Amino acid sequence: MNRRNDPNPFDEEEPEVNPFSNGSAAPGSKSRIPQMVTSTLGFGQKNDATVDIPLDTMNDPRKKERELSSWEADLNRRERDIKRREDAIASAGVPVNDKNWPPLFPIIHHDIANEIPVHAQRLQYLAFASWLGIVLCLVFNVIAITICWIKGGGVKIFFLAIIYALMGCPLSYVLWYRPLYRAMRYLKSPCFAL
Repeated sequence: MNRRNDPNPFDEEEPEVNPFSNGSAAPGSKSRIPQMVTSTLGFGQKNDATVDIPLDTMNDPRKKERELSSWEADLNRRERDIKRREDAIASAGVPVNDKNWPPLFPIIHHDIANEIPVHAQRLQYLAFASWLGIVLCLVFNVIAITICWIKGGGVKIFFLAIIYALMGCPLSYVLWYRPLYRAMRYLKSPCFAL
């Protein structure tokens, strides 16, 4: 891309400019700094790239109507497919576990009275109370360490308490309480009941 007004930076015949002067070079002195090109560099010239945006296709109501009808047909097909799957699961007798605990923000399924056999319910309630005790102890630990940190304790133990609480609560549920709950749900013999 050769431009006519571009100066040659290696040309030695240009006048020299004093950078500490008021912007004008002394007459007859040579400049090492090339003069700035004042013409537009590519804007509005015949070699510029143009972008053709067809505006009439954006306002075509028939095309929009076809797109909307195809989306509606796709959504109806997906809805029928999901309904068919739900009916198949319900007819097969697979229990659907709706999340119901804690009551304000349900994140897990927990229903001891309806899912655990009667002879194992007492043990399961005891295990649930133990798990809640672990969660309460970890929360109390964070509160106590926060008070200790405010009164001048180290920040390292505060972060360790936070990490222990954030990792201990979910991991104790996933690795300890949930396997016990699932095992008790299918327990048939009363040998483990208290």
